Amino acid sequence: MTRQLVCASADLVQDQATRVVVDGTPVAVVLDSAGDIHVIGDTCTHGDISLAEGFVEDGTLECWAHGSKFSLESGKPLTLPAYEPVPVYVVEVSDGNVFIDLEVKKDV
Repeated sequence: MTRQLVCASADLVQDQATRVVVDGTPVAVVLDSAGDIHVIGDTCTHGDISLAEGFVEDGTLECWAHGSKFSLESGKPLTLPAYEPVPVYVVEVSDGNVFIDLEVKKDV
């Protein structure tokens, strides 16, 4: 397991996505309204659009361009036009920092 630093948890704003590039991979980091941190792939599977520029609501991240909503838990699109999921990473918070392993996807 290669744990990689994503960001400091204090840098996150509740119900907003933050785009971070981890070892060349763009991810969207979300602190949801329940206080949980999620890290999902940042690129919409419908188009080459950054999901971090979208809207966080009810456990989803919505692509601002075409409206597809992706589950923060599973990465699955819940609305069209996207039909392919985005990757979801296992998050570890330690000493106020958020870490992921790009090789370990969340099992849903």
